[in-house]
Amino acid sequence: MSNIKKAIELFRDGYACSQAILAAYCQPLGLSRERAIKIAAGFGGGMHLGGECGALTGVIMVLGLRLAPDNCDTASGRAGIYALVAEFAKRFEARNGSILCHELLGCDIRTPEGMRQAKERNLFKTTCVKIVEDSAMILEEMQMENQSAVDRAPC
Repeated sequence: MSNIKKAIELFRDGYACSQAILAAYCQPLGLSRERAIKIAAGFGGGMHLGGECGALTGVIMVLGLRLAPDNCDTASGRAGIYALVAEFAKRFEARNGSILCHELLGCDIRTPEGMRQAKERNLFKTTCVKIVEDSAMILEEMQMENQSAVDRAPC
């Protein structure tokens, strides 16, 4: 099963969007599924603050695990990851219109009224599934592009 399908399946099984993304990609990156699920637990639903989408934050975690250099403890070492995060966010927003959970859903799930609207409109089974899929697809595209660049680098 592809990681994209795995992320969708995990989300449909009840995991948060952030958990579904990180858990789908974690094992080849040296992180157990159980640990990934715990790490990403607080990031779903824009950290339940209506902020940046949890699927987006899940991808950011994967990008860090996959592509951050050993010197990412320095500002210059983080520069490449920051560029990848910006590129992901740009592509995500182009596909979905926003990077913010409350804008993506059209309601604020921090409030009882917003959560009721999201459930009544079936957003977690429609909009969020599409966003998890889009996030995983963009991640896969970026990983292939990055690997191509690594493969072309001189020895």
